[in-house]
Amino acid sequence: MKSLTEYLIFNVQSRTGFVNITSDVQKIIQKSGIKEGICLVNAMHITASVFINDDENGLHKDYERWLEDLAPHEPISKYEHNKTGEDNADAHLKRQIMGREVVVAITNGQLDFGPWEQIFYGEFDGRRSKRVLVKIIGE
Repeated sequence: MKSLTEYLIFNVQSRTGFVNITSDVQKIIQKSGIKEGICLVNAMHITASVFINDDENGLHKDYERWLEDLAPHEPISKYEHNKTGEDNADAHLKRQIMGREVVVAITNGQLDFGPWEQIFYGEFDGRRSKRVLVKIIGE
């Protein structure tokens, strides 16, 4: 059994955003030389997410609108967490909804997806560098 661990770094310049990281993950799989196994991809920050869905701009706008309806950024004073001097309680809640990580099978050295599936990094409190862990395990 072999493994490879790498980190992707993102600095989304807006407060929220989605980045398709599928090709970045696939490059790490190629580098690992693993043909059969699993790939774990997880956000290393509590205000960011990794999830799988369709790479369609309208869907991403729908996500942003839906998440903002569920956990609006303002008024900041409505959140207990923000009374500590933070202003990102909504980002923590959005991350909880969108998830921390994904695990994808590797078959013949490729991510083994269903139709339209892609891996995304979701940012909910941007404007600074954040890491994503990619761990490949297999043979």
